[in-house]
Parts: sequence; structure tokens; C-alpha cells
Amino acid sequence: MGFIERLRRIKKASPDEKNDMTESYTDVCRRLPAEWEPVDAVLLSWPHAATDWAYMLDEVRRCFVDIAKAIMRHARLIVVAPDITEVERDLGPDIDRDRLILCPLPTNDTWARDFGAITTVGRDGRIYLNDFKFNGWGLKFAADRDNLITLAMAENGVFAAERINRLGFVLEGGSIESDGCGLLLTTSECLLSPNRNGDLGRERIEAYLTEALGLKKILWLDHGALEGDDTDSHIDTLARLAPPGDVIFYTGCSDKEDSHYESLRRMAEQLRGFTTSDGRPFNLIELPLPDAVYDPDDASRLPATYANFLILNNAVLLPVYGQPLKDRQAADTLRVAMPGYEIIPIDCRALIRQHGSLHCVTMQFPYNTLAI
Repeated sequence: MGFIERLRRIKKASPDEKNDMTESYTDVCRRLPAEWEPVDAVLLSWPHAATDWAYMLDEVRRCFVDIAKAIMRHARLIVVAPDITEVERDLGPDIDRDRLILCPLPTNDTWARDFGAITTVGRDGRIYLNDFKFNGWGLKFAADRDNLITLAMAENGVFAAERINRLGFVLEGGSIESDGCGLLLTTSECLLSPNRNGDLGRERIEAYLTEALGLKKILWLDHGALEGDDTDSHIDTLARLAPPGDVIFYTGCSDKEDSHYESLRRMAEQLRGFTTSDGRPFNLIELPLPDAVYDPDDASRLPATYANFLILNNAVLLPVYGQPLKDRQAADTLRVAMPGYEIIPIDCRALIRQHGSLHCVTMQFPYNTLAI
């Protein structure tokens, strides 16, 4: 039975039949872990003079140093860069070198979330590195060097996990959210973009992802977009799954005069209709929309969002934007909703200048992924 036909039968089955069918179906597949599961290391790609950061390199590197040091308090850090001596200089001497892995590799840019391997876990506990194709968010930017990073790291012995070549399918880590139990949250605007997998429709994309990632249920958001977002509405700017798996933090907007108001209102309405893998409604928690942030060069609005946080073992790295009231509100919301996690605000006003934020520049790897 082909993947599409199998998916059709699952969708038409009764609840009991569906559970049996999806369990047997995913026995041969792999599980996509949730971000809040134990993490071995986090990947960063360091900004350098050949990236789009050249005009503000010192400023953005200070932001990267803050992110790097926060990561190293809670996990190991992998940094790829053409010149690792620059990374060592930026990080300074007072770091734990045992928690730092440097990989001298050519890179196009710094968006590790979207070119980094998407890890799955087999039922035997083995880790698999799914090396999907990154095409610069629908052929907007060059990505030839970034697409080779996972392969190069694997060939150089960084990973204990098996690499799976999925370069025939475009998928970015920022476009998907997992509850670790077979549920995927994504956006139709991104995954159905004709410049990504244009020859595939929604049904074939669902079938492919169901097989590749061991899924039971895919939730498609059809609304919500932030001005200045080059990614075509990545889910990690809009709505984030959180522990224990029935929580969704989402970007809200209370200002009816804001250009985002209507699309975010419709997104929230759609989220209220979503249910977990076992049919329960989600606990929805609204995050504030930062006050409008504009590019100082061309006055265009930038896609600042508090949803672009990173859950890292017992911590949450939260992007903030120099807005004391909104920044504190976002941090307090996470602090109340995620007891036991240390909330670490990091000033990401530099990152947002290139239309991304904290989650976008990081990619986590589960325990037992690394060989070194």
C-alpha cells in the first residue's frame, strides 16, 4: 500500500482503528522529538564578513556571543564558521572549552534552524539526522554552502547518528513544531509554497512527512503572517508547542490599528479549533506582539516576535527587543506557564535586522546525537 492510500485509510478510520493503524504505520518510522526533550548540543553558524551581516558585524556578533554563552550553561555548543579563530576571539578565553565544538566549514549565512539536520528517534533509541534541502526560503537567497554542512559534519565524525539523505525534499526546521508524540504543527503558506516543493500538493506532502517523521496528525495553520518575514510564515514566529505537549504559545495582537491584527485574530480562532493527538483542546497562551520595529535603513517593518524562543533542557532563551514593558510581559508569561524553567531574555535587536530572531539561528540535537 502506498503512502497516500495508507494516509487516506487512516483519515477515514474510526478512532480505535486509527490508533491501531497509526501505531503499526509508525512502527517502521521514526519519532520527531519535541524541543523540550533532553538536548545534547545546539548548533550556531557564526556571522562573518561574507554574510549579509557584513555592515553590522560587530553588533550581531555580540548578540551571538550572548546566545552562545547562554547555550553553554545548559548544553554543549557546536559552531560552524569559515574561520574558527574569529569565533574563539569573539567568545573570549573564559569559556568551558569542553562544552564547545568548532567546525571550520564554509557557510552562506547564519540560519542554522533552517539548514541544520532535523533529528528523529527510532523506537530503539537510535538518532537519525534527516538532511533535508534548504533552498533559501523558496529560492530567495543562496544556500549552496549551507546545504553541505550536515554532510560535512557527519563525514568529519561530529555525529554518532546516521545521516539520511533527504535533499530531494525542501523542509526548514523553523517551519515545523512537534509534540514528540506524532503531532506536527505547521503553516500552509510555507509548506505549500510553489518555490519549495511545487510539484507536490498538500496530500503528497502530508504523506511524505508522515513517513519521514513518523507522524500521526498534521495541523495546518492558514492564517497569521508578520511583515518582513522572508520565510513565508514559519510556524516558529507564530505558534509554538510547549510542555507537556498540550500547550501552544501564540503571537497575539490587541491593537486593531496594527496591520497584523486581523490575520493574527483569525489565526487565534483557528488554533482554538485544533486538538491534540488524543482529541483534547490545546491550552492556548497568548504572547504579546512587540511594538513595531523598523529597519533604520529603509523604514520597513521587521518581524519581531516573542514566539521565536528556544527551549533548551531546563531553560528557555527568549528574544527581547529593548521594550521593557512588552519584554517583561513575555518573560513573565513564560515564567508562569513553564514552572521549573529558567527564562533567559536575550537582546535580539541585532538579529531582527536580517528578518530573523533567536530560534532561527539555533538548531538543537537530542541526547546521544554527538560522537565527540
